[in-house]
Amino acid sequence: MTPLEFPKGFLWGTATAAHQVEGGNDNNDWWDWEQTPGHIKNGDKSTVACDWWNGERYRQDFDLAQSLNTNAHRLSIEWSRVEPREGVWSDAAFSFYRRVLAALRERGITPLVTLHHFTNPRWLAQKGAWEARAVVPLFERYATRVVQELGDLCDFWVTINEPTVYLYAGYVNGSWTPGKKNFSLAMRVGENMLRAHVAAYHAIHRVQPHARVGLANSITPLVPANPRLWLNRTLAAFQHRTYNHLLLLALQDGRLHFPMGNARIPEAMGAQDFIGVNYYFSRRIAIDLAQPAQLFARPLPPRPWGVSYDAELNEWFGKGEINPDAFVETLKWCARFGKPIFVTENGICDRDDDFRPRYLVQHLAAMHRAIGNGAPVRGYFYWSLIDNFEWAEGYALRFGLIRNDFATQTRTPKPSAHLYARIARENALAADVMEQ
Repeated sequence: MTPLEFPKGFLWGTATAAHQVEGGNDNNDWWDWEQTPGHIKNGDKSTVACDWWNGERYRQDFDLAQSLNTNAHRLSIEWSRVEPREGVWSDAAFSFYRRVLAALRERGITPLVTLHHFTNPRWLAQKGAWEARAVVPLFERYATRVVQELGDLCDFWVTINEPTVYLYAGYVNGSWTPGKKNFSLAMRVGENMLRAHVAAYHAIHRVQPHARVGLANSITPLVPANPRLWLNRTLAAFQHRTYNHLLLLALQDGRLHFPMGNARIPEAMGAQDFIGVNYYFSRRIAIDLAQPAQLFARPLPPRPWGVSYDAELNEWFGKGEINPDAFVETLKWCARFGKPIFVTENGICDRDDDFRPRYLVQHLAAMHRAIGNGAPVRGYFYWSLIDNFEWAEGYALRFGLIRNDFATQTRTPKPSAHLYARIARENALAADVMEQ
């Protein structure tokens, strides 16, 4: 078996998000959501998380990231910290993020900074957050200020993480804050997020002309359970385009093609310097006319992946399907835009690290295959560096390469961490690794 070598200068990274690791983020809408019983599994709260804010344990975690031979890390800025009240900026918060970014650079790790990773300042949520068009200039102002304050330490930016996840979980199935189920409102939120990204993209380039700016797009391929049935094929294709392709296509042609009407946004054309891809699994969907809020479809349980799923995997992947081939097709489709591609998230929840090595190697091999087919993938960020607070699932799901004992904040690298360290060091998947 021949080793699979990756391009010279490839970024091998890990990822985190502010609310999931910092702890003490008590001035945003997710904190408020956590306080209602039933919203978060086991009643978990992000009070301490990984103790980055008060304990500054990011230094220890970045030491571990350096020991894994990674040369990049994706993290996010918490808007509610740097602008705790509308129009009021926190020097202390900016000082914290300067220390974080400097710590990465001191270790030879390139930062990729996300400006919005699901959370909103409480004051913004009280104004309707992304439901109101007024969010666009507010986000533009926020992006401008962050780049002015931190731009000497970072020139690589994601404006918004997974807009479609945000609008689906918050406005279609209502499992996340603000807990609404209104499809037309979800489409309005999606349009406002796109407009805000475009405004921020241009604002960042005004401050930092050489910046690289993009979106982190959640792409979950949706395939028909019965491809011989025309209606199932049509429904799956429609949902796949709506969920996975809508925003990327709008950034190409300046038109947002909603199921309920179109919006012309000419300034969106070309407003991305790279394409960020967050990929975990695919979904098979079947026709279900009793599910109008789900666009008349329902996901089916996954087919076997060659191993028996444990309870944790069943919980996360219970409606998805581990599918490296779909990862290849996703990256090949994204190549059509002629932009560099970064896999900004990919990973698996696995408390005992039984499945992660297999998942990691299979998906990196799939990524290598996509690169061989012409996809300009320039980097890969594993989700996540460390076990953290996983939104509605609380601490139940463990995605980290580093195990975190939340009671003691003790860090322990998992076997998959050592595997990833070897891959990053060699910039390749060795033959013995793939065979094993």
